[in-house]
Amino acid sequence: MFFSNKNRHLFLWLITTFFFTGCNPKNQEPTPAATGNPAIDQLTATIAQSPDDASLYAARGEQYYLNESYDEAIADMQKAIELQPDNISYRHLLADVYLDYFQSRPALETMEQTVRAFPGNKPSYLKLAEFQLILKLYDGALATLTQLEKIDPLLADLFFMRGLVYKEMEQADVAIENFKLAVQQDAAIVDAWMNLGQLYAEKGDKIALEYFDTAIEIAPNSVEARHAKGYYLQDVNDLEGAVAVFREIGTLNPQYHEAFYNAGLILLDMDSLQAAFQQFDIAVQTRPAEAKYYYYRGVTLELMGQFDRASKEYEQCLIFDTTFEAAQDGLDRIKKLSE
Repeated sequence: MFFSNKNRHLFLWLITTFFFTGCNPKNQEPTPAATGNPAIDQLTATIAQSPDDASLYAARGEQYYLNESYDEAIADMQKAIELQPDNISYRHLLADVYLDYFQSRPALETMEQTVRAFPGNKPSYLKLAEFQLILKLYDGALATLTQLEKIDPLLADLFFMRGLVYKEMEQADVAIENFKLAVQQDAAIVDAWMNLGQLYAEKGDKIALEYFDTAIEIAPNSVEARHAKGYYLQDVNDLEGAVAVFREIGTLNPQYHEAFYNAGLILLDMDSLQAAFQQFDIAVQTRPAEAKYYYYRGVTLELMGQFDRASKEYEQCLIFDTTFEAAQDGLDRIKKLSE
């Protein structure tokens, strides 16, 4: 068989095209380069063997998301949805990726599309309302919750989310009403009890303490519930009670450095300098790169008259945060004293 020059070129093009694409009947996309992340690389290898498995793309997308590789996470979640469009959890995760990637419009659009595609799915309405709340689209959030109410008028999470919206809108009475409705339907919603405590605390109503105690009773290991109570006791000037609560938190979770820091601040205010130093010292040991903990350890030492040690603490603070003006002021004060 003989070919003209024109046909020969066409023949060579066809052979080349077949060689590079025809040998791959599924026309797979190029395999991504190794990332150095064992979980991601293992999933990539598995995807190469099973390129039509939506769950693999979703799993890798989640790993990319945890690794803050947002573009890759979005691409994988979109592929997972393309392969399995009826999986609502994939759509929710894609929306989370968009939101954390500061792409609020596609995040909202993803959830709006999900609600339209699955009009009976209650978690999707709640998630859409949550996104609208985060983005301060209060009217939109309330409209979404009104739609959800038609599906399940007694849903506890509906009332809780509505309470959060009205709380952000600074309509405390309506927020309280909705949080109460939430716990009437489900007494285990700890955050609703905490929000009730906070709202009554803002009103100056002592019943707030009962709500905080109820939250702790329901979730005795909740650091957040105890922290809320500690702040409340501090605000009403029950300093010893507040210190006791923050120390309880430190016992429950020795890595919760903010508890030691808060206890230290209160003890410093009470002029219990040695006890305050001990709390700041634990905070430093728990979070050794936190500049403010060195600063307050320095303040305490300065008040105790231990100026050399205080200077070293201020210097250490400035190593971690060169813009910490209060630490520099402390060094300047001590320097003037020695002149």
